[in-house]
Amino acid sequence: MSYNQNSMKKIFNRKASFEYELLDRFEAGLVLTGAEVKSLRQGWVKLDDSFVRLKDGEAWLHNAYINPYPYANNQNYEPRRTRKLLLHQNELLKITQQMHSSNLAIIPTAIYGHHHRVKLEITLARGKKIYEKRDQLKKRDIDRDIAQRLRQKR
Repeated sequence: MSYNQNSMKKIFNRKASFEYELLDRFEAGLVLTGAEVKSLRQGWVKLDDSFVRLKDGEAWLHNAYINPYPYANNQNYEPRRTRKLLLHQNELLKITQQMHSSNLAIIPTAIYGHHHRVKLEITLARGKKIYEKRDQLKKRDIDRDIAQRLRQKR
C-alpha cells in the first residue's frame, strides 16, 4: 500500500455544529500560497474562530489560522490573514439572497484536499440559543448513558 503525499485529511470545525444550526452547504476553492498548502497537507490549520464575509461580490475567509510551514521563508507570513474563496457566481447570489432573507451567517465547517486542490466546506448557519445548546448537551449525555447500559448488559 503506497502513501499519497498529495492527499490531505479532512479537518473539521467541531465548534460549528455546537454553536450553530447548520443549514445549506457549499464547496469553495481557496486562494493560498505554496507554503500554506504544505501546512494544510500536514494538518496545521484551525477553523474554530473563523468566518466568511461577502464583500464586493466576493467571499473572504477571515480568522482561519494556518500554521507557518517551517521550511519556507516566513518573514512576512501572517497566519490569520484574510483569504479569498472561489465560488461560482450563481452560488454567491444564492448565498447572498439566503443570508439577507433569513439573517444567517456563513461558517467554514471543514477543509480538505480534493484532486490536488484545497477545498473549504462552508455552511449557511443560524446561531443557536443557550437553551438549545443545553438541550443538545443533555441529549448527548442521555444517549451516552443508554449506550453504556446496553454495553453492560451484554
